[in-house]
Amino acid sequence: MPKTKEEPGIINIGIVGGGVFCREVLEKTTFDYRKNNVNARILTVADPDPESPGIRAATDLGLKTVNDYHALYDPEYGIDLIIHLTPAQDIFEDILKTKPHHIRLLSYPAFNLFWKAIHVGEEKLRARTEEMETILNGIQEFILVITPDREIVEVNDAFLKQMGYTREEVIGRKCHEVFQKVNQPCNDGGTFCPLNKVITNRRPSQQIRTRMDHNGESRYMEVSIYPIWERDGKISKFIEVSRDITDRKREEEEITRRLEQMVEDRTRQLEETHAKLLHQDKMASLGKLSASVVHEINNPIAGILNLIMLIKRIIDEGPVRQNDLDKFSRYLNLMDAETRRISRIVSNLLAFSHQSKMELKYVDLNRLIEKTLFLNSNLLKISSVKVEKRLDPDLPEFMGSEDQLQQVFMNMISNAAETIEATGEGTLTIETEHFYDEGKVIIKFKDTGLGIPRENLSKLFEPFFTTKKKGKGVGLGLSVAYGIIEDHGGSIRVESKVLKGTIFEVELPLKQSSGMLDRQGGSHG
Repeated sequence: MPKTKEEPGIINIGIVGGGVFCREVLEKTTFDYRKNNVNARILTVADPDPESPGIRAATDLGLKTVNDYHALYDPEYGIDLIIHLTPAQDIFEDILKTKPHHIRLLSYPAFNLFWKAIHVGEEKLRARTEEMETILNGIQEFILVITPDREIVEVNDAFLKQMGYTREEVIGRKCHEVFQKVNQPCNDGGTFCPLNKVITNRRPSQQIRTRMDHNGESRYMEVSIYPIWERDGKISKFIEVSRDITDRKREEEEITRRLEQMVEDRTRQLEETHAKLLHQDKMASLGKLSASVVHEINNPIAGILNLIMLIKRIIDEGPVRQNDLDKFSRYLNLMDAETRRISRIVSNLLAFSHQSKMELKYVDLNRLIEKTLFLNSNLLKISSVKVEKRLDPDLPEFMGSEDQLQQVFMNMISNAAETIEATGEGTLTIETEHFYDEGKVIIKFKDTGLGIPRENLSKLFEPFFTTKKKGKGVGLGLSVAYGIIEDHGGSIRVESKVLKGTIFEVELPLKQSSGMLDRQGGSHG
């Protein structure tokens, strides 16, 4: 096989001596020189014994064999170098005398020395490789070596053991075939490939990714990719170091789930507590009202009873005349008016005490204030409170909970009555006003009562804070009112001077927020 012009830099080698040494050399040096960037190749082996180990190995490898080393001189073989692999000195001297000048000769002692040196280096490299494999296989993290073509070329035992693979199932396969069980690279399927991130950023990358084990079960992995750079700036390999954090991740997810459940439970408890506070405050207000309206109801009932007794006496005294019938008609009209008055008082009390779900509807705030004042009329009279109303006649209807807003107004009016009663007498002024440009409604409750000390102003809306005597209140009214107005997207402000009086200003937005609308139907009591 002469040298071809297409391979001018290749050195063709012929071996003389087909012993065990020859076989060892052939086994370790015969490879595809084109792929391994080697500019030399063994072409022919010469030995008179066709059964010698070297001849048989050469035959198995598809190399030329001859029984006379002189045949290597023939230009047909294109031999550039003869390696003498037998200790026979006479053969070496004969080759030295008879070979053409262009063929070089490497003696047995020289090659043997060179081969031993290579063997020592190979042993050291093998020992070093074994050390590295032992270290890598002793590491619990997963370690893989991946080529730029996404091919896995090395993997440690930890990966194989924990992911359930054999080495044959991993080595030589694409990483996305092993990790994701897909045929296309990760970035083609909408999942950004961590190797691409390393190439783009030109630095190591750390990510948490999900990968499939041998059984197809999804696992959470903490992945670090380190590039190995060649001299020309290209990446020769990727070293991937990863660890299975599935247990930790699932524990975190379970903790998160428990926290969310705790928040949900706590929110439900707060809503229930809020509903109870509303109810408790309403019952306290109802108790005050019941005490005050009993006189308001007793008076018309006493009048009705007197009229009934008068009618009965007239009937008992003799025949009823026309004049008596006229009296009866007048008495009945009075009884009807008083009965209707009692009915309105009772109806308002029932409506106020009724526990209902929060229902949003358009509320006439002026009418609601009038209704609340009527319900508190006797309390205001007993407390010597004069009421002045400055209600905006063009006040727009407001979207909110009529039941809860009445509870706010009830607190404002009863508080004003109590503080004015302590001074002997006074005035409660109620104002309503709207601001279309600012999209809001203002309701003010001004009293001329005792006022509130400055140090107490910041505590007014705290639950259970009260300056009232024992039995007069538990300190829920203003905190509940604050919560109701805040739920409606509004706010309450207070100004007060001791012995001068107090102003509570309620501001409500004309347009409710989506959060307020979402709460419609929720149980607030």
